[in-house]
Amino acid sequence: MGKTLPFIIGLTGGIGSGKTTVANLFAELGVDLVDADVVSREVVAKGTKGLTEIAKHFGPSVLLKNGELNRSVLRDKIFKDPVERQWLNSLLHPLIRTEMLTQLQNATSAYAILVVPLLFENGLDRLVNCTLVVDISPELQVKRTTERDAVDEQQVKNIIASQASRDEKLSKADDVIDNQGDISALRDKVAALHNKYIKLAAQT
Repeated sequence: MGKTLPFIIGLTGGIGSGKTTVANLFAELGVDLVDADVVSREVVAKGTKGLTEIAKHFGPSVLLKNGELNRSVLRDKIFKDPVERQWLNSLLHPLIRTEMLTQLQNATSAYAILVVPLLFENGLDRLVNCTLVVDISPELQVKRTTERDAVDEQQVKNIIASQASRDEKLSKADDVIDNQGDISALRDKVAALHNKYIKLAAQT
């Protein structure tokens, strides 16, 4: 492992809850972020071991002309076949985990934030010192996501149903940010937590 890990906050929340907005507010305060969604794209970028294995397994149809991953073709293949989805997860989860740990070790801020949509579902809360859930009502999740992504309500409801329930997330959270209001209220909440986490990190 080499370097030791910093004090880590696991930031999560359901689709449309505003995880990215909250993460960016922490980043504005100088906190290093490691984002699982970004890492999951990095491990299948052109020239990576991840992409080589995927192309070997699924064949050239999963590659675009420029050699990059054709996400929609891959999504189609794994959506129809749970066995293939399991194969892909078995390949990618260890790669993503290793890369996230490497990036966390390279963090230089007082503490680091690991942004993971499925923090509890994938057991990644075991990697962190403290968990922070961004919480909004399911109704607001549907409203915000349909407006943001121009997708239909049913699709959003299906995604919400596939994630840990609101109650489950809240019961496992060390801290909760209620994101029903506006950005200025959010800024104050982030600033208060930032001070708390600096103190906690200094004690470890």
